[in-house]
Amino acid sequence: MLIQLAIIGMIAAMLPLSIVWVSDNPDKYRKLVWVTLFLTFDLIMFGAFTRLTDSGLGCPDWPGCYGQADPMRAHADISAAEAAMPTGPVTVMKAWIEMIHRYLAMAIGVLIIATMVIAWRKWRQSGRKETRFSPLFPTLLFGFVCLQGAFGAWTVTMKLQPIIVTTHLLLGMGLLALLAWLGARQTDHAPVSQAAAALRLPAVLAALLLTVQIALGGWVSSNYAALACTDFPLCQGTLLPPMDFTHGFSLWRDLGKTAGGEFLPFAALTSIHWVHRIFAFVVIALVAWLALKARKIDGLRKTARWLLAGIALQFATGVLTVYLDFPLALAVIHNGGAALLVLLLAMLNYKIRLTR
Repeated sequence: MLIQLAIIGMIAAMLPLSIVWVSDNPDKYRKLVWVTLFLTFDLIMFGAFTRLTDSGLGCPDWPGCYGQADPMRAHADISAAEAAMPTGPVTVMKAWIEMIHRYLAMAIGVLIIATMVIAWRKWRQSGRKETRFSPLFPTLLFGFVCLQGAFGAWTVTMKLQPIIVTTHLLLGMGLLALLAWLGARQTDHAPVSQAAAALRLPAVLAALLLTVQIALGGWVSSNYAALACTDFPLCQGTLLPPMDFTHGFSLWRDLGKTAGGEFLPFAALTSIHWVHRIFAFVVIALVAWLALKARKIDGLRKTARWLLAGIALQFATGVLTVYLDFPLALAVIHNGGAALLVLLLAMLNYKIRLTR
C-alpha cells in the first residue's frame, strides 16, 4: 500500500512538474517555487473544505483508507460503515474528499523534495556562491512538510483532537509563509524607500497577531463552535453572553469533551467563538493601519493595496458567513482569506527587510 501511495503522489506531482519543465520561463527553479506555493494555497483551501464537510475521518486510518491506497478498493468497508451509521463520519463521498486531500499533500511533498534537490545541485554548481540557491531554506521546508505530514496523521489517529487539528492548520499556514519567503528571494523587487524601516516592528507584530487569530479560527472550526453565535455584532442577542473560558480553552482534551471527559458545555463553545470574533477587530485594525502606512512608501504600494483588499475580504466573508447561516462556500473562502493574508504579510515583511 505504501508503494502504491508513493506512486500516486508521484503521479499527482507530475502535472505541476511538467508545467514547470515545458514553461518558456528560463528560471525554472523560480517557477517551481511559485507553482508549489500556489498548490499549497489550494491545499489549505481544500483542507478547509475537508474539515468543514466533516470529512477528516472519511478514512479512519492513515495513510491509506481501510488499508487500501484508494477508496475504490476500500468501497466495501466504507459502504458497510456508512450503512451502520448513515450520518457518521464515514461515507463514500467523505472518503474521497479525505483521500484527495492526502494525495494533494503528497504531491506538494514531492515538489518540495524536488525544490530541495535542485537547490543543492545549483548551489554546488555555482561554487557555493549563489545565495538565492542556498539549500538551507529548502531543506528547512522539507523538514517542515514532514512535520506537517506527521500532524496530518495524528489528526486522523487521534480522532480530530482539537489541538492537533489546530496545529495542523497553523503548520499549513506556516508552510505557505515559508514558501512565500522563498519565492520572494527568487524575484526581483522594486527599490524600497528607507521610510519602510519604520514599519519593520509593526509588520512583524501584525504577522504574529494574525497567527494568533488563525489559531483562534482553527480552534473555532476544530471545536465546531461556529454556530455558538448566530447573530452579529451581538452574540446570542447580547454583547457578553454566558461563557465558559476554562473548558473552552482547555487544550488537551478530546473533541466535544472537557478535560475530565464530560460533554463540552455550550457556554464553552460560545467563549471560543466570542474570543475569535473580538480578536478579529484587533487584527483588522493593525493590518489596515499597516497597509495604509505601507501604501505611501515606494516599493510597498502594490502589496499594501492587496493587503487592504485582503483584510476587507476577510471581514466581509466573516460577517456574511454569520448572516447567511454559515454556507459552506463562504466558510471555505474565509479560510482562503486567512491564507491570503499570511501570504501578503510574508511578502510585506520580506520587502521591508530590503531597506537594510
